[in-house]
Formats: sequence, structure tokens, C-alpha cells
Amino acid sequence: MKKITGIHHVTAFAGDPIANLRFYVDVLGQRLVKRTVNFDDPTTYHLYYADRLGSPGSTITFFPHPQARPAQAGHGEVSRTIYNIPVGTTGAWAARLDRLGVKYVRDEDWNAPTIKLMDHDGMRLALREGETRVRTEAWDATDMAASEQIRGFDGIEITLRSRDATMKTLVDVMGFGVVDDGDEHRVRLAVEHDEPGGRVELVIDPTLSRPRWGAGGVHHVAFRVADDEALEAMRDRVASAGLGVTDVIDRNYFHSIYFREPGGTLFEIATDGPGFCVDESEAELGTSLRLPSQYEPMRAEIERGLIGISREMLLPRR
Repeated sequence: MKKITGIHHVTAFAGDPIANLRFYVDVLGQRLVKRTVNFDDPTTYHLYYADRLGSPGSTITFFPHPQARPAQAGHGEVSRTIYNIPVGTTGAWAARLDRLGVKYVRDEDWNAPTIKLMDHDGMRLALREGETRVRTEAWDATDMAASEQIRGFDGIEITLRSRDATMKTLVDVMGFGVVDDGDEHRVRLAVEHDEPGGRVELVIDPTLSRPRWGAGGVHHVAFRVADDEALEAMRDRVASAGLGVTDVIDRNYFHSIYFREPGGTLFEIATDGPGFCVDESEAELGTSLRLPSQYEPMRAEIERGLIGISREMLLPRR
């Protein structure tokens, strides 16, 4: 079986793009590695934040809508995005958040020191300590030491009204294993090893209603596969399970498929390559607006409609 190797990226809605930029660059120390537009709506940005290179497993992306209303939480969605931080750095992160005026709660989650917080739009995040084999690249432009920087995702939390059908999809179709099934309201799954980068935590609450998409809500989660061959194999498995799945879509920086798991969460499976340097050098990542080829004839009109982002904004404010 061609396997899923972990989380590829998480995509969410945001409000003001500049406030979004300031939180993920200034607070979390991420680099804006790609500035493009929504393939389905070129009037809005699609912003990608990650490590220095935009490594798979480190990337969070946003569709900012300045007039968006806040999201309303519910079942069938990613309810928390969890980053991995190096062992022993919770104190440094708490001090950083204190200095920047960001509210948080320190916790011990799944036996690991964890900081739970929200971004400026109310998106639920966590920073969890743990050793990881996920390869990411430190960004030297941030004011954080390389030894303290986020090292990609630990995993995601999905909230559901019931778990069985979603678990069957994750295990039988996608190759996850159950790590901890000791609580009827919470279960933890992982790919291959229970380690950062490939964890999915299911939280069960039968009282929840459907979510309302808006600023701070997650649109979908993408899982990693190595290449196009693995992607086609996974598409066959999803289709054979009777789940409606898209054809392979070229997203310029990766190829992917989409389907909705039985609990309602939108899943994507994406290839590790070709990566974000296909249309910009490493040094220039995120510095200019990159458009899908079909929108290049509309560049002037599109740029007039977007809030301007200068090169100076891409660097953390000290």
C-alpha cells in the first residue's frame, strides 16, 4: 500500500489579510512562502505560511476575506491545529506570548506539555512539545532561536458527533492506526508511529450542530503522500470505499485529490512536490503575487482588488 506519511497542510479562512500576516509572522515566527489567489475565487488571496522552504508538514494556508463574519464551531471539522515545538521550549513560548500580549493556557495534553491559544480570528491552535522526525528548515529572519522554532505539525483535532465511520475511513482506507482508544469521547490515531507530524485526534460530542464557515474556521486538512503514483493509488482506495473523490488537480505546488469523510470533514491528499520554489527562488519566496496561469491575463485587475502587501511586511516586527 502506498502510504500517507502525515499532515501536508491545513487551510483555513481568515478576516483581514494584514492581521493574518502579522500573527503568523510576528507571533508564530512563520515565513510567508507563497502569495497567490484562491483558484476558485481570484478576488481573494491564498496565503501560505511555513518554515523557511515551505516544507510539507509545516504549511498553514488562508483564504482571507476582510468582511468575513466569525466562524461558528460544530461537528465535522478540524477544531484545533496542533504544532510541534522542541522539547523543553514551552517556557520560552509562554514568555514570548506574554511579551506579545497573546492569551494562552498551559496544559498537559496526551502526556506532553502543551500551550493552547487562538489566533487573531479565533482559530484554535496548540503548541505541543515532542521529538519529531519531520524535516523542517529554520528561518533565520525571525527573532526566535532555531532551537525554539515551530517544527511543523504535531497533528490535528477533528470534532465529530460519532466516530465509527470516520475511524473506519482513517484506518481501512488511509492506513492510520489507533494509538489510544481508552475514552469514548476521545481517540487518537497516527500514521506508522505515534509521533509528531501524523496524528489525528477525534473528539466526540453528539450535541454539536453543523459548523458555520467564517474567519477562524478550517476549510480542510491535507495529508501527505510522496508522489503522483502514491496519490493515484490513494485515489483508487478512496473511490473503492464508495467515497466521492475528485480527479487529480494540479495546484502548481503539489497535486491533490479531495473527498469528504463520512463525518463531514473535507480531506485532501497532496503530493510532497514539486514545492514552492517552482516559480520563485528560495530567497524570493512570498515576495510577489503568483497567479495560476489562467488568471495571468487578469493580473492588473486582480492586483487592484487586493490589499497591498509590501516586502517590508514580510519580515517580523521586532
